[in-house]
Amino acid sequence: MIRITGTTAIDERDIEESFIRASGPGGQNVNKLATAVQLRFDVSRSGLPAQVRDRLARLAGKRLTADGVLVITAQRHRTQARNREDARERLIELIRRAAAPPIPRRPTRVPARARRERLDTKKRHSGLKRLRSKKPSADD
Repeated sequence: MIRITGTTAIDERDIEESFIRASGPGGQNVNKLATAVQLRFDVSRSGLPAQVRDRLARLAGKRLTADGVLVITAQRHRTQARNREDARERLIELIRRAAAPPIPRRPTRVPARARRERLDTKKRHSGLKRLRSKKPSADD
């Protein structure tokens, strides 16, 4: 079991890893060895609570397939072990973010003083514009 938070954990057997050729650093090895890791985690079949699954699906974005499988590809490092570790850390961080409940927004009001100041500024500005306008002369 991989501990995510105090109450949330995922089973390691739910994580499927495959190794693919990386396109990044690696020198001559890049064409010979499969150092990149493609981690697959089935969100719909995981033991996560429904709310966490929904938030995880929203956070995952394009990384979530139509089948509900989260795909994380790690190829930042030259070694397979470090890429594997990187992919798992990214999965854990994503689930940790999804496990945190969103903070409800409290509607706020504009303070009365700010409203008054805004109206006073508008009055002052319109007064200046009025002074700039040409007054009709008595001759016309």
